[in-house]
Amino acid sequence: MGLFGFGRKRHDPQAGDERAQNAAKDADDESRDAGIDDAATSNRSADEPVGESTSEAIDEPSFPEEPSTDYEGRGEEYGPWDVNEEEAPDYDDYLDLGAFYLPFLQGIELRIKASRSSQQVLGCTITYGSSSLEIEAFAAPKTLGLWDDVRGDLLDSNAKASERPGVFGMELALPVSVKGGKSVTTRIVGVDGPRWMLRGIFSGKAATHLDDAETKALDGFFADIVVERGEEPLAPRDLIPMHPPVAPAERKAAKAKTDADTEAGDNSIPTRPKGPFDSDQQTEVKTTLARGPMFSEVR
Repeated sequence: MGLFGFGRKRHDPQAGDERAQNAAKDADDESRDAGIDDAATSNRSADEPVGESTSEAIDEPSFPEEPSTDYEGRGEEYGPWDVNEEEAPDYDDYLDLGAFYLPFLQGIELRIKASRSSQQVLGCTITYGSSSLEIEAFAAPKTLGLWDDVRGDLLDSNAKASERPGVFGMELALPVSVKGGKSVTTRIVGVDGPRWMLRGIFSGKAATHLDDAETKALDGFFADIVVERGEEPLAPRDLIPMHPPVAPAERKAAKAKTDADTEAGDNSIPTRPKGPFDSDQQTEVKTTLARGPMFSEVR
């Protein structure tokens, strides 16, 4: 669970090249059969990949670009993803927090939220430019989604809260008071997965300027998260157990050590805690990240 869960490869480049070459060969055969002059296709650069234009080489968006009342395509076209889904991205180079794996985004800062008494990790916050994203993963029922109920509770408990369509389905705009008597608007999204719900609380530009580059970057970050629910018996709305960040290099080293030495309890990196967490009495630990291939170091 968590520590050694190296991701499956979502795309096979070699297979893709073979398919493209075969498709190009078939197209050439059809052109010759139809009497089409080869000069009609001679304008393509010799260095351009066969079967792929420059515009087609751009990665597909990881979330819908237009707001909607329903979030359709999660687990097939869009994330956040479940660790067991066939279309889940390769998360080998993601940062492992136990309940979920975080992708890399250049220029982010990670803060870990932990219990002051037990030091158990409860969640994390990503800061990017003038925006931030708080991420939490909750256990959910097997057959029903949780976000509709949670959103309804927030609307009932705060008269200033309002809901609206968003790129992840229905979301909330919720004003919160901060130091100095000021009020800032947060944007709260929730996505239901198999036996889990991932909640994101956006603030700064990512909450108020929906077409801003920071908003799109953090929306994409949220959509690329891979969730690992685990098999622990958890009640709906319990936080899924987390552990301190484990970088890819640490995971690979621990896996190599485990493969070489099967003696239990001999790993130096933390194991996944069991049971739900109490979210009372929280403290924050600021963590900075440096990039190797992705997250290579946690200081």
